[in-house]
Amino acid sequence: MTGIKSAALIVNAKSRKGQKLFKRACRRLDELPFPVDAHAVENPEHLERTVRRALAKKPDLVILGGGDGTISGLVDLLVGKDVILGVLPLGTANSFARTLGIPLDIDGAIDVLANGRPRRIDLGMIDDDYFANCAAMGISPQIAETVPHRLKRYFGRVGYLGWAAYQFTHFKPFTLIVDDGSGEKRMRVVEVRISNGPYHGGTWLVDEAKVDSGQIVVQAVTGRYKRGLVKNWAASFVGHESRHHDTISFTGKSLKISTEPPLPISIDGEILARTPVTAHIAAGAIDVMAPLEQPRPPA
Repeated sequence: MTGIKSAALIVNAKSRKGQKLFKRACRRLDELPFPVDAHAVENPEHLERTVRRALAKKPDLVILGGGDGTISGLVDLLVGKDVILGVLPLGTANSFARTLGIPLDIDGAIDVLANGRPRRIDLGMIDDDYFANCAAMGISPQIAETVPHRLKRYFGRVGYLGWAAYQFTHFKPFTLIVDDGSGEKRMRVVEVRISNGPYHGGTWLVDEAKVDSGQIVVQAVTGRYKRGLVKNWAASFVGHESRHHDTISFTGKSLKISTEPPLPISIDGEILARTPVTAHIAAGAIDVMAPLEQPRPPA
C-alpha cells in the first residue's frame, strides 16, 4: 500500500462508457481501504470545477474516469499539487492507459489503484497546454473536429474508424517545418504525431516515445499521397516492421513546429491548438498510479 488515506473520483459521464460504468466503479471502490469521494459529471463544462473542488479537500489520489481527452483536459489541474493521478479508462482508444499498462476493464483498473505503485511521469506540452499522451496534425484533427458524439458513444472504435474512412476522402497532404535548434527541416507529410507515449488512437505507433524519457517526440509520416497513411496505419495496426519505412522522428526537450497551410492540432482527440506551436516536455510533472510491472511493446 502506498499510504493513500483518501481519494476523489471524477467521471466524465458523457464519455461512451461513463454513465453505464460509474455505479459499478463505485461499488468496487467501496472495497478499497480508504474513502473515495465520487462524482459523476454529465456536463463536460463542469468537469474542471468539480476537480478543483475535489482538490480543495486535499485527497492523496484523484481518479479521472473518461477517455484520453478527459484526462488531458484535466491533468493541468494536478501539476504542482501533492496528489497522485489514478486512471479509470472509459473512452474509445484509451491510449494513455495502454501506455501505462493499465487494464482497460473496470476491475483491472481498480486493482491497479489498490495494488499498484506511484510512477513519476512526463507530460507533453503544446505551448502552455499540458497533455497526457499524443497530439496530432492531419487526418486525426479532421476526424476529431467532425465526428458525431453519438457515433463514438454507441459504436465505439468501429464507428470511429468508419468515420475516419469517410473523412479520408476529403484529406490532403501538407508541408511540415520542424526546428529542433539545428535549423528548419521541411518535408511533405500525411500525418504528424507529437507524442509523450507510443500509442495513438489505441494503436502502438511511436516506438521512441516514453512517458518518462524527458523527451518529446515528433513523428512525421512522409509522403505526397494519402494512400501512404493507409499503409502506415495498417502496418502499425498489425505491428509490421514496414510501419517505420515512411516515418521520420525528431526528439528533444523543445521543438518548434509549423505547417503550410496552418492546421488545427488535436490534443488527445480534442481540437485545442493551431500551428505554428512549440512542442515541449514537462519532465517528471506528475505521479500516476501504475501497475507494478511496466508494459512491454506489443509483439
